[in-house]
Amino acid sequence: MKQLIQNLTETFSPSGYEDAIRDLILAEIKPLADETRVDTLGNIIARKGEKTSNGQRVMVAAHMDEIGLIATHIDEAGFVRFTTIGIPFPRYLLGGRVRFASGVQGVIGSEKPDKKNEIPPVDGLFIDVGALNKKDCPVNVGDVAAFDRPFVEMGTRLVAKSLDNRAGVAVAIETMRRLGGGPNEVYFVFTVQEEVGVRGATVSAYGLDPQVGLAIDVTPAGDTPNSIRRDIALGKGPAIKIKDSQMLADPKVVAWMERAAEKAQISIQREVLTSGSTDARAIQLTRSGVPTGGLVLPCRYVHSPSEMMDYGDVENAVELLTAMLNGPIDLG
Repeated sequence: MKQLIQNLTETFSPSGYEDAIRDLILAEIKPLADETRVDTLGNIIARKGEKTSNGQRVMVAAHMDEIGLIATHIDEAGFVRFTTIGIPFPRYLLGGRVRFASGVQGVIGSEKPDKKNEIPPVDGLFIDVGALNKKDCPVNVGDVAAFDRPFVEMGTRLVAKSLDNRAGVAVAIETMRRLGGGPNEVYFVFTVQEEVGVRGATVSAYGLDPQVGLAIDVTPAGDTPNSIRRDIALGKGPAIKIKDSQMLADPKVVAWMERAAEKAQISIQREVLTSGSTDARAIQLTRSGVPTGGLVLPCRYVHSPSEMMDYGDVENAVELLTAMLNGPIDLG
């Protein structure tokens, strides 16, 4: 699965520009799925299994887009001003390298370099693509860029840009590979535009009208020096969502997930997130409502060019999700 994660994270596909990552995922899952299709917005919908009398129609969402930047102005000296796609944090931007869809590379610089201890706002940053002037600049207004960083292994830790949420995509793909002939009809949905408002999950959930929903995503770890007080750490297992800023996980789904983890002897954590949300919010609120939960992967330095995860957490997420979907789903 490490090679898959490397291929996924190193693929350029910010929100709204998911063509490359969609092609990569389709090539991986077509041999694994009973049916695949791409909807109007660009979500991949892959069905695995047929629903039996004691089965459920389940939607498992993993967003395939990543945060990015978009050019808003080219000045006379050829420097590129930009705004964000999603929420790249300014503290991670300065000095970072980016690549545009055209292949043009750039370095992020800032105004007022004498104020070296300040974190500049996005409107005080620019991208230097090495242009001599505006006419020489190979970037146009509206061109989209993403972080440009390779995948790296550091012992059991994985470091890459866009582990949010390409690691979740890998978990979904590997679960499809392992899933046997259980009673459930499982729709693995690789969603677009999550980072700009869970747009892909909103339309795909409406179309599928699932009986149970799950979203796979990342959650910020609280295990670095003087970190925020969060009981989430790398290497202690995947986490089960209890609450985030925009949804409360269904307690029946939480209990089902916890029972599955206990039976499979998989260590888990419990997540209460005070800011941010996932595709689970959109699934939960579709049509007349769906019992929904979240399986989240602990991640350091979220929305940075060098996100970090523990590979054991990723493997255990696959084990847990497979155990959950292989048998009858009891939400009683």
